[in-house]
Amino acid sequence: MIAPLSADAPEFHGPSIDEFFPETLFQIGALEINRIHLIQFLATAAVVLIFWLGTRRMSIVPGRFQSIVEMGLDFVRVNIAHDLLGKKDGDRFLPILTTIFFMVLFMNITGIIPFLNIAGTSIVAVPLTLAVISYVTFIYAGIKKSPKNFFKNSLFPSGVPWPIYIIVTPIELISTFIIRPVTLTLRLLMNMMVGHLLLVLFFAATQFFLFDLGGWWSLLAAGSLAFGFVFTLFEILVAVLQAYVFALLTAVYIQLAVAEEH
Repeated sequence: MIAPLSADAPEFHGPSIDEFFPETLFQIGALEINRIHLIQFLATAAVVLIFWLGTRRMSIVPGRFQSIVEMGLDFVRVNIAHDLLGKKDGDRFLPILTTIFFMVLFMNITGIIPFLNIAGTSIVAVPLTLAVISYVTFIYAGIKKSPKNFFKNSLFPSGVPWPIYIIVTPIELISTFIIRPVTLTLRLLMNMMVGHLLLVLFFAATQFFLFDLGGWWSLLAAGSLAFGFVFTLFEILVAVLQAYVFALLTAVYIQLAVAEEH
């Protein structure tokens, strides 16, 4: 039987929202750089380096590294761009969709890398920036396709009786031009924040049971460690899935913008 804790036993301190507001490491002018910013820089550099190395000397018979890079590019091209937009528009918007997918993926995956341990997308700047890029691309695609009718057709759908526009138009305005960037931002941000907090909780509990309490409490450490390991695998899935969903929704919005009724 596990002995009860004494009054002077060490206290467990779980993760808090302060995890996402680390101390400033140094400043560049008015810009304060903290640990999460460095992780974002590292993830960005990793994306650039991997694709530069994978594409700088492409050959007809690809090597292993080039094959992996091409598989990643083909995944976005086939399963997101061409599948939703067709070949013509898919190739046209492929660079932005590819950039969004791999930036989100690499920023997300830092959350499970040892010594980094937090996603670059777990603070609002990155999800919001990518959501704005997605939103601007959607607006650009619609205006490019139908300069005169894009906003009209978006706010006043055809086939609706005129009196109903009093209700429909505000709903379309909010859902199409306001809610979309907000939901893109919050979906990614909250998934990464919650995932980080859960991982910290499991592994902090393991350390607490094993090193701070010891004895029979170490049995609980094995359980929390197992949960932490399983949830780490789940976080890898979430990291990939969120990158896919973000790029997919961007493609969906573009597809709606270039649809014939616009």
